[in-house]
Amino acid sequence: MELRQLRYFVTVAEELHFGRAAERLHVVQPAVSQQIRRLERELGAELLDRSPRRVRLTEAGRVFLPEARAVLAAEERAKAVVAEFTGGRIATIRLGTSTGLGDHLDRVLDALAGLAPGTGVELVSAATRTRLDRVANGQLDAALVRGAWEHPGVRLFPVWADPLVVVISARHPLAEGRDIALADLAGLPLRLVSRRDNAPLVDLVVSACHEAGFTPAFDGKTGSLQDTHAAIGAGEPLWTVSYAAHARQLATARVAFRPVRDARLVLPTSLAVRAEDPTPHLDVLLAACAALDDHDH
Repeated sequence: MELRQLRYFVTVAEELHFGRAAERLHVVQPAVSQQIRRLERELGAELLDRSPRRVRLTEAGRVFLPEARAVLAAEERAKAVVAEFTGGRIATIRLGTSTGLGDHLDRVLDALAGLAPGTGVELVSAATRTRLDRVANGQLDAALVRGAWEHPGVRLFPVWADPLVVVISARHPLAEGRDIALADLAGLPLRLVSRRDNAPLVDLVVSACHEAGFTPAFDGKTGSLQDTHAAIGAGEPLWTVSYAAHARQLATARVAFRPVRDARLVLPTSLAVRAEDPTPHLDVLLAACAALDDHDH
């Protein structure tokens, strides 16, 4: 049994989706499936019910999940003991992130390297609620989160605003313009992340569509952003949205990213820290995020 297998299993258990889990882990989806199959063979029990429509924990998986989390938590404690033993000679900031931060994250890391040379940064990708949980319990020093989230024991510091752009097929007639009127998308099905996973994003897009005079018709499917872009690029009549900072890194000839001219699609990004006894790195983290904002202006 390997720590990697436990980490993969816990991530899939949290996402209940192999594609989203692979995105969080920054690996390809087959690698996640393969490692969990090996873990199941070693344990002699199926941990996940893999139906065509959804992924669910089996009874064995529900019993095993807290034990797997306990092992991973023990790993983190072991690392912390060694860090304490070394007297903090090498400081490390544990920062929660997510897909879609795009070049914003690169520039924050560059600013941190200049403001706090010699300080390491450990990036931890996880769902928003998981990131907030880990900030509250001290597993993370801070996390970058989008939208207005409320979580006990966590305080949010707004650091920048993230505009959204529309994603459509590069072959669609609407892609010929420099921007898009949201109302022109009324006839196209919309595919978004589930509201359970990102309520601020879904609520913002749906509200903007209502203000533009229509109710978006969801196509009924969810999946990773990569899968959605692939479907749009293949010519499926769909649209979605992407953060502009992420879109700059996803440029492709098959998909067009266009700003919206008749709606304000912007989500705030905040730095989340513990409300009580926040990380000692708070000032330098806020300064790094402010440096990014100064660059944009």
